[in-house]
Amino acid sequence: MKNVRVLLLNLLLATILLSCNKKKYTEVVEVPLPTAQEKVTMGMPEDVKSDEGSFQLEKLPYNYDALAPDIAALTMEMHYSKHYLTYTNNLNKAIAGTPLENLTIEEVLAKLDPSVLEIKNNAGGYYNHSLYFKCMGTKSDGQPKDTLAGAITKNFGSFNNFTSAFKAEATKQFGSSWVWLIVDKSGNLQITSTQNQDNPLMRNALVPGKPILALDLWEHAYYLDYQYKRKNYVDAFFNVINWNKISENYEEALKK
Repeated sequence: MKNVRVLLLNLLLATILLSCNKKKYTEVVEVPLPTAQEKVTMGMPEDVKSDEGSFQLEKLPYNYDALAPDIAALTMEMHYSKHYLTYTNNLNKAIAGTPLENLTIEEVLAKLDPSVLEIKNNAGGYYNHSLYFKCMGTKSDGQPKDTLAGAITKNFGSFNNFTSAFKAEATKQFGSSWVWLIVDKSGNLQITSTQNQDNPLMRNALVPGKPILALDLWEHAYYLDYQYKRKNYVDAFFNVINWNKISENYEEALKK
């Protein structure tokens, strides 16, 4: 009888252990490990279309990742397909049915009433970004040549002097703003800056002129890449300036 009790006790203990082990096993959840890299998918610049209206997006002359690491693909994609697109659509809505609807963007900027903020901000946002994107490229020569090089030397003493002055103007800006290289009414080159989405073509410009180089200092232009280190972004901008395009802008400005 004692042996039977021992046998039953052993069977009971074995059952309890088996149950505990089974319960422990079933409670283990296997979590798949993340992949080594997760690729961020984004569209192409040519996929971005603005709404119908007088103004359409200027085609981005390079892919979103073309300026990396100076300007990352995600920054460029957000800047072009979100911010620039929004200014374009809002501009078309703001001028619909007004005398500004059938003018060029330069004419709109010259004629608009600076006190009408909806038109001023969106017209400026459209023009400023259109120029900014075209000022950059994948094959930066480092510095201008020929006629523009001579003009920079004439007006600033040297290209290094120009670079220092332009960066200093950018560094001293507070808040959302733009820095410009312009051709003034006398045909000389000047460095100037404007707040928000204003530009030197507007009637309220303190230093009027034709912009040939534009630097966007709104946070959306650099914060994903450089956070609060705006100076690093300004330095990086000089790595991607398309001086051939700036030279073309200069020659065109002299004809007007």
